[in-house]
Amino acid sequence: MKPEFIIPNWPAPPNVRTLQTTRDGGVSTSPYASLNLGDHVGDAPAAVAENRRLLRAHLPADPLWLKQVHGTRCLDAAMAQPGDEADATFARQQGKVCAVLTADCLPVLFCDVAGSVVAAAHAGWRGLAAGILESTVAAMGVPGGDLMVWLGPAIGPENFEVGGEVREAFITHDAAAAAAFAARPHGKWLCDIHVLARQQLAALGVCRITSADFCTVRDADRFYSYRRDGTTGRMASLIWLE
Repeated sequence: MKPEFIIPNWPAPPNVRTLQTTRDGGVSTSPYASLNLGDHVGDAPAAVAENRRLLRAHLPADPLWLKQVHGTRCLDAAMAQPGDEADATFARQQGKVCAVLTADCLPVLFCDVAGSVVAAAHAGWRGLAAGILESTVAAMGVPGGDLMVWLGPAIGPENFEVGGEVREAFITHDAAAAAAFAARPHGKWLCDIHVLARQQLAALGVCRITSADFCTVRDADRFYSYRRDGTTGRMASLIWLE
């Protein structure tokens, strides 16, 4: 069994290594088939452990698996422990693997142009509204103009219908966020989470941004989607310094 990966196509320094997993190449059975890496979604623990073992063969060390809570905490991967509550990690040491799990939320990978620091953030709408990208950039300790970002597979704007409270959470802080929402009937809105992330990154001075053109809801063969399936697995977005 060999996992299927996506290698992010972005202009990162050569010592910055990245992997994006898909749902293919693991041992989990339906509805988690097959490379589910989440140990909190109801899948058999032995299957998750084997999937993580298959992934580990392609990494320099075990990833730091967080307990993600849609918050703004960003931890140093050299000091954090598996299961710590946080939604981002950063690393300045070689071989420390930062990782986030998603199944519609936006995974955001960061590095600086010098290849001296990397980070991974879990950015659902709650985390974006609360400031997860801001706290990650602050923790990295690098000016936004010296950073580059890869926005990974997430729910696409044609499938992300939200209530008015979600729109209000963003436009209350930045009126320009209205550009990320399109009106739907009955007071609903379609939300473009990539646009929201780009706006926030631009406000932090980050202009080197690459987006993966993948919708997790639309591509059921390749990606897990909580919005589409409810009970489902999780993909991992990983980054480290070689």
